[in-house]
Amino acid sequence: MECKRNISEFLLRGLSSKKNIDVFCFLFFSFCYLAILCGNLLILISIRCSSLFNQPMYYFLSHLSSMDIFYTSCVTPKLIGDLLVRRKYISYTNCMLQVFAMHFFGMIEILILTAMAFDRCMAICKPLHYMVIMSRSRCHILVWASWVGGATHSLSQFCLLICLPFCGPNEIDHYYCDIFPLLKVACIDTTITGVLVVANSGLIALVTFVVLFGSYVVILFTLRNYSAEGRHKALSTCASHITVVILFFGPSIFAYLRPPTTFPEDKIFALFYTIIAPMFNPLIYTLRNTEMKKAMKKVWCQNMFSEEKHS
Repeated sequence: MECKRNISEFLLRGLSSKKNIDVFCFLFFSFCYLAILCGNLLILISIRCSSLFNQPMYYFLSHLSSMDIFYTSCVTPKLIGDLLVRRKYISYTNCMLQVFAMHFFGMIEILILTAMAFDRCMAICKPLHYMVIMSRSRCHILVWASWVGGATHSLSQFCLLICLPFCGPNEIDHYYCDIFPLLKVACIDTTITGVLVVANSGLIALVTFVVLFGSYVVILFTLRNYSAEGRHKALSTCASHITVVILFFGPSIFAYLRPPTTFPEDKIFALFYTIIAPMFNPLIYTLRNTEMKKAMKKVWCQNMFSEEKHS
């Protein structure tokens, strides 16, 4: 199939055309990106440098923190830089790479969240067999399967876009290259392509959300047989997972499970799964998690104490 295009770059409209709003957004999203990097790196280092890394839940959490950093870094630095310039351009090649990277890391994150839900389900529903079921080799397989799933999904989305003809106009009503805005500026009828995108991304988001929701219903049903202390501990952990799932999947389902068109609200909803959710994940997983807070204190306080001792 011959790929025809007469443009070498796209013009992004961004979040706003008002200079004072751009300045505020620059400061706000710069803070958000710094918080994402610091928070997720804090979790990642704290888990890797403590005994928590040997526990399946925290093993998956460390990978989730890595994906949060990679995923948001596909969009946020470009968004922050564009807020300082009047005309926001992105080359055709970088646009296609951004679509691929977003769907690659986003799909890996979805599958790791699914693995974390499976881990909690086994820990609560099959406590006596938990360590056998969630062995380290099986955890490795689940993470590798997430990477393979991410590559398969992103390649399918990439192939739908790469051979679309773009003849002009080249203006995209978004702050990054997303599939539906790109379909809108293509030179051919993209109805079938749009339906395939909905069948791919939209159904994946919906089915995964239903599976996750179902797993937590099973967990809540099983907790009836636990003591009050056991219920409180399990509910505290599951509440963190459910909050992350809602923050990520709610806007994602709105963005992709619908007729293939664009709405002004798309940019606001996209902020939730590209910036807001990755920023709140470290807070959600640490503030309600006693083991995580103890590990962070142990890792960072010991390092500070040893440095003072050496000095």
